Parts: sequence; structure tokens; C-alpha cells
Amino acid sequence: MNAKVIPEYAGGLPNICGSEDLVAETMGRSGPFYLGDSGVRFESIRSAFAIALHMHQPLIPAGGADLRTARVISNLEYMMDHPETGDNHNAPVFCRCYKRMGEFIRQLVEAGKQPRVMLDYSGCLLHGLCQMGKYDVIEGLRAVTCDPVYRPYIEWLGAPWGHAVAPSTPVQDYRLHVRAWQHFFAALFGLEALSRVRGFSPCEMALPNHPDVCYEFVKTLKECGYRWVLVQEHTVERIEDGEAVRYPHIPHRLIVRNSLGESICITAIIKTRGSDSKLIGQMQPYYEAKMLRRSELAGSSVPAVVTQIADGENGGVMMNEFGSKYLDVMAEASGSLTCPVNPTEYLEYLDSIGVTEAAFPAVQPVMQGRIWERFTDGAGPEAMAKLIKDLEKEDDRFHIEGGSWTNNISWVRGYEDVLGPMQSTSALFAEKVLSRDVPTSESRYRNALFGLLITQTSCFRYWGKGIWTDYGRELCRRATNILRDEFCMKKA
Repeated sequence: MNAKVIPEYAGGLPNICGSEDLVAETMGRSGPFYLGDSGVRFESIRSAFAIALHMHQPLIPAGGADLRTARVISNLEYMMDHPETGDNHNAPVFCRCYKRMGEFIRQLVEAGKQPRVMLDYSGCLLHGLCQMGKYDVIEGLRAVTCDPVYRPYIEWLGAPWGHAVAPSTPVQDYRLHVRAWQHFFAALFGLEALSRVRGFSPCEMALPNHPDVCYEFVKTLKECGYRWVLVQEHTVERIEDGEAVRYPHIPHRLIVRNSLGESICITAIIKTRGSDSKLIGQMQPYYEAKMLRRSELAGSSVPAVVTQIADGENGGVMMNEFGSKYLDVMAEASGSLTCPVNPTEYLEYLDSIGVTEAAFPAVQPVMQGRIWERFTDGAGPEAMAKLIKDLEKEDDRFHIEGGSWTNNISWVRGYEDVLGPMQSTSALFAEKVLSRDVPTSESRYRNALFGLLITQTSCFRYWGKGIWTDYGRELCRRATNILRDEFCMKKA
């Protein structure tokens, strides 16, 4: 497979579309991808731990004083240019955090250790680093991603390109985000590297729990070649009784159904505990895993695995303490009875001993048990909508707004000021582009897609009112203008 055949940029924009067949063919390749080079003695270890680092910076219209004409730049660039504002003085440290894992992996491997890490970088961040000329960051990551000496130790996770949250992003747009990330990752790191990306990390750990939305979410992941998805422990429930997951340290089977009676499933790797960056900053998953023993799964003894994810740059612990702690723990744990692993190699080991997805405990998104108790199978979207309204009236704790890293945040309520423009922009894209089957290789398609994807970044909602809402609304205005100007007089 060629190291790189998709250009990084086209027409001044990140290459996020146009090679769908090539990307699909790459993701259609079968493994194993890691087990042959793993070096982990799964049959002998007692337990294991896996950590993922989530990295993101949004794209914002802040490259100038006038919001309506300012260049779209990375928030990291804005921080660099305005160090006197808020916490912007941390920008150089953030940049260092985006680069350092490549150095840590090389250092540990050259010392004879077997480190592991999962990396989750948004497409917005990767593009922003390139736009800023931070190619030392990209090259440092590329070295350990592509070099056969180092690549067994890093597992990249797929993500939505524009850091969109699944519960409130139109399902057709979410698919575009997923494919756009695959395009741009392949452009930066090559198709061979993309072929090894088998896990998916939802932004904000937000798992849809509306049956029709979650069905499309999982369908998208499966059709885009992903084997497993990372889910927050409290966003799923056991299918048999609606109770919480009892043993989160083994893989589960996420089964989702829609209102038409269709079902689909995907392997779920359970992220335990909360989302405090201190947990990974202090390498807590290692110490938790040391207290665990092997478990039985489908008649086989398998090691328990503690899995955690946290922002890789935010907070003093991650910025200042994580580096030395990571190096110390990886050196100590390598070759021990509690060793670092990555989920795909663990799943490949289970394959090798005949433990398949069918043997994993079954879970579904939270709240769905209450729906299926009263829903007539296959009754359709209108019946589903009516039942959901009834359940909401009966219990104000019931909701279908999805779950995330914290169970007290909704990605819908309180965001009407920006959700309205986002939904209008999405509808216009569907009307002007998707319904007309505009070729994805056209420059106007790429321009419109880029405009759409950056409007759906979660930051414009997470930070609520003020400048972030203004950023989101302005990007929607620009995307709408692109769609009207580029597609109003032209036929696909």
C-alpha cells in the first residue's frame, strides 16, 4: 500500500473528500493489525490498562478584528497571538503536548520498554497545526505512526472531523464528519496508517440514546470500517434488566435498534469512572488495574483491562505532571503482570483464542429499556415520537438527548441560539448538495463541506453564550452564503 496517495490539501482547503472509494477500500482491509507485533503475553498477564489522549482546538473566525471578515484560524493560533487574554499564555505548552507523545514513545522503545497510548486528534486540530506551520508536530507524530519500529505502540482513534457531538448532529452530517477525518488522516499519515484505525472516539463521549439516531450512529461507524467504539460507563445499561454495567473491564456488545425494527451492533470498550484529567495525568488506570484479576469470558480466562480517556493538554496536571508520570509508569509496567495495551490488539488476542463479539455482555444506550418495554416493534418514527413524549411527561428524568462524559450536560437544551442556524445550514447543504449528488471531487463541494463541518464543532455549544455563540453563528452565515453562491445557479 502506498505510504501516501491522497494530497494533504486541495484548493487551499484540507483534503476531506473526493477519495471515498479509496478510503472505503482501505478501511475494508482485514487484520490482525497489531497482534503479530504486540509482544504482550496475554495468556500470562493478570490485568492491563489502556489510556487515550483526546486533543482538540476549534476553528474560529478570529483572524482579524471584524468578525464578519476575519480569517478562519485555529483557536490555538488565536491563543498564540493574544497571550495576554485569559489562559492563552498556555498555548506554547498546549503545542508541546500535541507533539510530545511521539518523543515519549521513541524514548521508551529505545530503552527496551513496551509503552502504549491511544491518540484522538480532531481534524480541526490537525488542520490548524498545518495552517500554523507546526509541521514539527505532524512530523513527530508521523514518525511513530508510520515507522514499523514504533507503530505497534500507538493506536489512533477515529473521530468526527469537526468535533461534532453525535446526539444533536444530523445523522447524514455525522457520516460526513467521520469520512472527512479518515480522508485527512490518510492524507497526513498514509493509507497504511489509516487501515489500522479500528476504534472510534465520540466527541465529549456523547452517545446518542434516541433509538433512530443511535442506530444511524452505529451504522455509520460499521459502514466506515470501525470495529469498536469507546463509551462512557454511565451512558449504557444492561439489556436484560436496564441496570448499570457490572464489569466494565471486559469488552461489551452495544446493540441498538430503531423504530423500524432494524438492529445493529458494535463492540463497545467501556471507559470507566469520570473524566477528570487527573486520572490519566497521574496514570490512575495502571493502579486500578493492578488490583484486578483475570476474568472468565466464553469459557476462557482473559485479563481485565481498565480503559480511560482524558484531554491530553488541558489542566495543570496534564500540562505539567503527566509527562514524567507516563514515562515512569510505562517503564515500570512494561513486561509486568499488569501491562499497558491498546484495545485493538486485545480484541485481536480474543479473536485468536476463539472469543468473539457474540460472547460479550450486551448493553444498550441508557433509557432505551423503558422505550422497548412499551414500543411495538417496527411501529415507525411517529409512534416512537409519541411514546417518547409520553415518557417525558411521566418522568422529568427521562430524556433522549444522549449521554456524555458528564451526565448533567445536555447538548440540546439551552443552545437554541446556535442550534437553529446549525440546523438551517445543514438543511441547506442537504438540499443544495446531497440531494443533487454533487460529485465529492468538485472544489465547490469541498468548500461547502468544509464550511458545514466547522459550524458543528461542540465548542460553540459547550461554552454557552457570548463570543463562542457568535463564532458559531458567523460560521453558519458564511457556510450559508457559500451554499447559496456556489449552488444557486449551477446544476450538479
